[in-house]
Amino acid sequence: MPAGYGIDLVHTARMISWSFVRDRLTSERNYWVATMRPDGRPHAMPVWGIWLDEMLYFSTNPASRKGRNLAANPNAVVHLESGDDVVILEGIVEEVMEPPLLVRFADVYEAKYQFRPNVSDVASRVYRLRLKVAFAWKEKDFLGTATRWSFGYD
Repeated sequence: MPAGYGIDLVHTARMISWSFVRDRLTSERNYWVATMRPDGRPHAMPVWGIWLDEMLYFSTNPASRKGRNLAANPNAVVHLESGDDVVILEGIVEEVMEPPLLVRFADVYEAKYQFRPNVSDVASRVYRLRLKVAFAWKEKDFLGTATRWSFGYD
């Protein structure tokens, strides 16, 4: 973080734990996915998704604006709905093609939303976000809790 933010990088006792982030990502109902249109304009949409194997999985129609954006540029930002208990993810989105993983996705998704996605439907593809960076903080204690993780994936 820039020095002007006032975050003390020496005293990290109040920083957010990854287990807190993992719990939030597992339990949240809605995830906001931000992508970039080919002309550079941003696009954000909420999706349902699941946290599985340390990655966010979601589905969308490849012909949707989000699907077309991801085909042209797989970089994305995902955040949860709360501005008070913040979790933001940055990474690369890739299509999931492995049949056993698609079945696993559908099983977990159905348990969470009581709706089973048809993973063989060509009108809806499954994607996962490979993390590059994640951020989390609690607004009431931003200076003490602001935390950043880097996953070394480029």
